[in-house]
Amino acid sequence: MLDEAFAQIAVAVSDALGGPYHDAILRWPGEPVTDAGGSIVSPGEPDAHECKAQVDICTEAMRGEAGYTDKDVRLIILAPGLSRRVDTDARLQILRGPHAGTWTIAGESLDAMGFAFDGRGRAA
Repeated sequence: MLDEAFAQIAVAVSDALGGPYHDAILRWPGEPVTDAGGSIVSPGEPDAHECKAQVDICTEAMRGEAGYTDKDVRLIILAPGLSRRVDTDARLQILRGPHAGTWTIAGESLDAMGFAFDGRGRAA
């Protein structure tokens, strides 16, 4: 419950100040359905979840991760209310604000309180 309280506070302050959290949608591709021979017969249903997200500069730890480039950003996605864990299969579409657009997720982790997914991303 504490994670939800912190998320509500963050959203209220962000809404009052015009950021840093903006409306966004996490999108995953569908799970393909295959036949007995392994051929894809249906691409599956895509999965989408509304959320709030912030784009920030990468931490020193993120800069030291394998695959880091100077085009990477830090993505903070509020976790309460999401029914799926954020992973590298997802794409984040930020709908408004200075970082509106689609972002890939290069790395992710849930903070200790379960308040937000925090990871690297880059413009898609």
